[in-house]
Amino acid sequence: MAHKFTKRIHYHDTDCGGVVYYANYLKYFEEGRAEYMRQQGIDLKSWQADGVQFAVRRAEVDYRYPARYGDLVSVESTVTEIKNASLRFSQKVLLEERLCVEAVIVLVCVGRDFRPASIPEKMAQALR
Repeated sequence: MAHKFTKRIHYHDTDCGGVVYYANYLKYFEEGRAEYMRQQGIDLKSWQADGVQFAVRRAEVDYRYPARYGDLVSVESTVTEIKNASLRFSQKVLLEERLCVEAVIVLVCVGRDFRPASIPEKMAQALR
């Protein structure tokens, strides 16, 4: 299942060339993953209080087309793989139907000690 939300590009998102600064797409992807989980009924703040949290293990990002100040973009997020202690997301930023950026982001579930931990079954089921 995919989650999609729209986001307006603000001046503070751009660089001196007037396009979205490349690192800001990582923020958009973070927002997309959080909203995806919220849509699936997962309250990350509650899970974190119980010692379950996620850290980015890997980010592979391909930049295809620039988004600019004032543009309305869509951020799409899909879980493509669930393993014992990790999640793989496929994410995209689109300007209308044009692909701006695509990414594969791998998250690892960690405990309070930041060591890998199994994803709780209730959470894994909600993500399937």
